[in-house]
Amino acid sequence: MSDKKTKKSDSQKEMSFWEHLEELRWHIVRPLVAVIILAIIAFLNREVIFDQIILAPRDSEFITNRLLCKLSEILSVGALCFDDFEFQIINIKMSGQFLTHMYVSIVVGIIVAFPYILWEIWRFVKPALKQKEKKYSGSGVIACSALFFLGVLFSYFLIVPLTLHFLGTYQVSDFVANRISLSSYISTVVSVTFSVGLVFELPILVYFLTKVGILTPSFMRKKRKYMLIIILVLSAIITPPDIFSQIMVCIPLLLLYEFSIWISKRVYVKRETELGG
Repeated sequence: MSDKKTKKSDSQKEMSFWEHLEELRWHIVRPLVAVIILAIIAFLNREVIFDQIILAPRDSEFITNRLLCKLSEILSVGALCFDDFEFQIINIKMSGQFLTHMYVSIVVGIIVAFPYILWEIWRFVKPALKQKEKKYSGSGVIACSALFFLGVLFSYFLIVPLTLHFLGTYQVSDFVANRISLSSYISTVVSVTFSVGLVFELPILVYFLTKVGILTPSFMRKKRKYMLIIILVLSAIITPPDIFSQIMVCIPLLLLYEFSIWISKRVYVKRETELGG
């Protein structure tokens, strides 16, 4: 009787292995299909994607630029007002605009499909989780998606305009005019937006590193001064050379780091309690 159960168990393991591979394949295919469909939709809505979203931050009438101008009047800091912000973007390759159109469409598809990609990853690892872990991992997908989109919006409405103004208007000499290539502009906007979106996943990363015992809240507190220097340097690079712009970028990043310490503390205390129990 026990031999039959053992054989049955082995056959189930063998079947589950192949089923596992098949399931992995579909967990990869479905997000790819979603990205492709969303990329096609973005491709067909060229005017909206480029004129109203991608190219909008270069315009002095962009909402962030107008608000910064008003803030500059209140604080009497002229460097914050981008009233002469517009610069010319040129294309220097025959297929440049078409390839850029395809590239941006794919990026838009990935960004919009990000929650679904995370959900498919969660569905794949869900069977290996304990019942208690399944309960909280579902909300983790929502938290990851929310933080990613928050980072994308923060970057798009604040960091991108500041970066474009500083890099797009910077001149080594009055004899050298800025004519920004389309590929350079797109790569700057996409890299800054996407990277900041990923940076905002820091609390989630801290959660898992603390969960497995690699990171502790005390370690993060000790390294706070080093993180402050890193954030200040990063802010100085991507913003115009004035203190107010740097503060506007520094504050949210510092709050994100402090929030990560709070998460690490909660997870660490809970983990120590479970281990002690």
